[in-house]
Amino acid sequence: MAGKVFIRTFGCQMNEYDSAKIAGLLEASEGMTGTDTPQDADLVVFNTCSVREKAQEKVFADLGLLKRLKRERPELMIAVGGCVASQEGRAIVHRAPHVDVVFGPQTLHRLPELLERRRAGGRPQVDVSFPEIEKFDRLPEPKASGASAFVSIMEGCSKFCSFCVVPYTRGREVSRPFDDVIAEIAALADQGVKDVTLLGQNVNAWRGAIDGEPADFAELLRYVAELDGIERIRYTTSHPREFTQRLIDAHADLPALSPQVHLPVQSGSDRVLAAMKRGYTALEYRSIIRRLRRARPDLSLISDFIVGFPGETAADFEATLALAAELDFDGSYVFIYSPRPGTPAAELADDTPAAEKVERLQRLSALLEAQALAASQAMVGSVQRVLVEGPSARRAEELAGRTANNRVVNFRGDAALVDRFVELRVTGVRSHTLRGELGHAA
Repeated sequence: MAGKVFIRTFGCQMNEYDSAKIAGLLEASEGMTGTDTPQDADLVVFNTCSVREKAQEKVFADLGLLKRLKRERPELMIAVGGCVASQEGRAIVHRAPHVDVVFGPQTLHRLPELLERRRAGGRPQVDVSFPEIEKFDRLPEPKASGASAFVSIMEGCSKFCSFCVVPYTRGREVSRPFDDVIAEIAALADQGVKDVTLLGQNVNAWRGAIDGEPADFAELLRYVAELDGIERIRYTTSHPREFTQRLIDAHADLPALSPQVHLPVQSGSDRVLAAMKRGYTALEYRSIIRRLRRARPDLSLISDFIVGFPGETAADFEATLALAAELDFDGSYVFIYSPRPGTPAAELADDTPAAEKVERLQRLSALLEAQALAASQAMVGSVQRVLVEGPSARRAEELAGRTANNRVVNFRGDAALVDRFVELRVTGVRSHTLRGELGHAA
């Protein structure tokens, strides 16, 4: 069915990667091209996230807005994929009968087949099974759009933290074969990609075989760094339980490896960490960070925090504040605990007043935002190697690029610099970006 597809992505970078693959799949199999509005589309795809309750309810609210569009144009096809689809399955069709297809993160490659069956049989199609990494064998060849790209190296999670739905919506950890990962990155490099981000729910849990010998994530990074054309490597998101000394050593040895590390801690209280089933203590987390900073003095550390976890006391929260103050993060994400159906934590008693949770969120956020601002201010006067991504979001006559530690820098420059590395002197700090002056193209 040639036509236009509108894809809306909710949630994480894994979903961004999957959405790009969905677009490529529909172009290759159906001849479909993208559109920016559902009103112009022949197919609307929601690629969803269920990590937090608000994200999940946003999906259903937006599906409700499509009901009128479907009534006016019955031939419009509506598909829901991602983690909400995996968690809710056929219940989505019961709640939103105008939905035609429901597919999970591991069955996105079956979307054309599901659409055809829907058109032929007149009944909604649902496939939220877990065929491990079959999807990677069924997707079109990787296509670059610019000098940066995401590459998924594994799927799922086997940590089973008590608050998290990911193991239930994306399945257990399954690593892509080494040869497949390297082939995809090499193909992207041949198309001009210079900056690659390796993705996984717990990306540093990747395990594989290289020349018949067992290999870990640190070894994979060393091979990626050897690929012609790849000048910068990032990865997200990592887990403290898999943050080995070999991975720390890779940060010391590989200049192409970004100094930014996203390592969620969630809490500074050992009691809360145990209730979360995180599998490490606050002291063990601190040890990882100390060793990382010795290996990479320019380390840019970001993290995730949950406040108001069931049973969190004032003392537990103060321990989290103390850890955040001590480790001096460059930027972090803070959330109030959101119970997810089917997770063990959803059954725990929670007697902390909502107002107190909000107050904790505000206190921790204020500390972390001040740290992030101080880290940006410390960059003023430095020269940064920046990959130019395109026009600035606010000023079309300016360009925007990204530093090694993932900060956006806006500067005046010629459009011919897009997708190239340049050296910029940082001249100022805005609320969430930097200002810079051009040195020379790298």
